[in-house]
Amino acid sequence: MANIKTEMKLAPSAWHQIGWLIGFIVLCFAAAALGGMATSSSVGDWYQSLAKPEWTPPAWIFGPVWSMLFLMMAIAAWLVWRRNGWAAAKLPLGLFAIQLALNVGWSVIFFGLRSPGFAFVEILFLWLAIAFTTKSFWNHSRLAAALMAPYLAWSTFAAFLNLAIFRLDS
Repeated sequence: MANIKTEMKLAPSAWHQIGWLIGFIVLCFAAAALGGMATSSSVGDWYQSLAKPEWTPPAWIFGPVWSMLFLMMAIAAWLVWRRNGWAAAKLPLGLFAIQLALNVGWSVIFFGLRSPGFAFVEILFLWLAIAFTTKSFWNHSRLAAALMAPYLAWSTFAAFLNLAIFRLDS
């Protein structure tokens, strides 16, 4: 009887799941806040002075888009954790943490250091990290991978925008 109990995997309680969902949301929005602090140091003056391609989105669009993307990322990570637990999800959640750190790093490099060239190199690593995370999430939860897809698409667009700004201002 003891062996049967130890082999059974119990699902986390609803409160436990809600707690971790909130934790993933807090983690993602903490990363967003760190990136926002780096961004705020330059967005009002330096960024406005840069030459940008005509297809640059209006400034007001970035906040809502990034907010939605960070929420979707949090839900995706939570889904992977919820389905597999920490032990089975070490790799995808580790990749998730790496891409989240690289996301913050891009803001620090582009806006904080005011270095579009170095930021472009960094965003290539970020893009790869997002792609690997999304692939890894796919192996655990297809819904989680689907929630990461808009982030990958937006980051692809951001990489092209970053490159265009770098080329126009070099």
